[in-house]
Amino acid sequence: MIGVLFDGIAYGSLLFLISVGLSVTMGLMNFINLAHGAFAMLGGYVCVTLMTRAGLPFLLTLPLAFIASAVVGLILERTLYRRLYKAPHLDQVLFSIGLTFIAIAAATWLYGPQQQPVPLPDFLRGQVSLFGLDVGAYRLFMIGVVVVITVLLAWLLERTRFGARIRASVDNQAASAGLGINVNRIFSLTFALGSGLAGLGGGLGIDVLGLDPTFPIKYMVYFLLVVAVGGAGTIRGPLFAALILGVFDVAGKYYVPEVGAFVIYAMMVVLLLLFPSGLLGRRA
Repeated sequence: MIGVLFDGIAYGSLLFLISVGLSVTMGLMNFINLAHGAFAMLGGYVCVTLMTRAGLPFLLTLPLAFIASAVVGLILERTLYRRLYKAPHLDQVLFSIGLTFIAIAAATWLYGPQQQPVPLPDFLRGQVSLFGLDVGAYRLFMIGVVVVITVLLAWLLERTRFGARIRASVDNQAASAGLGINVNRIFSLTFALGSGLAGLGGGLGIDVLGLDPTFPIKYMVYFLLVVAVGGAGTIRGPLFAALILGVFDVAGKYYVPEVGAFVIYAMMVVLLLLFPSGLLGRRA
């Protein structure tokens, strides 16, 4: 039971790391970006390419995956996404779905349809003893990374001038621009940050989620569930939602494998009935 709980927390932590960027863009920027999984897939392929073709160690590829996804996100935001900020949500959905299929086709052409393996370093393989319980070393590493990222992200958005400018730009763009805040630059950096976190999560999750060209479609619903249940525009809400959904998903697949992924959808329905505006009261 404790082992299942630990694996569920690790899985939920990974879902949170990828989904928190979507929470930022949906909640703060009011943009429905269904191509968010494509940035996670990009980060995964960056890690695989740097390890297999450039010979870089796994840990070094993770920050490079963050940077690559952030840069691509920044370029796309300035060239494409920015034109749709004030468009109807249906236009945003159709555009981002189209971008997702383009990313899937590009990944298939470059890497083929097969799963991509990732050679983990020796110290991240096998089991380690934690308070007398043998747990997976890699899952423990993932939880540690997500804890650090969550603390840094909360500090950035809630304790820094940049975070204050983001909140001000979202609340009133005209007033923020009148106070000298470059709203377009703030939105670009915010979008790049969310894309970078998705890329980092995609690279970090190769060993758990797998990596193939169908990744953005396969996990799109999971990322949306985390944001919808947790509430868009927050950090704590998606964190709680990801942990709850991760634990129930792993427990369901372990104890009732014949039901499969139905458990996580049933849990979503229950949580949305109890908290229709998200766990922290902010509508996704």
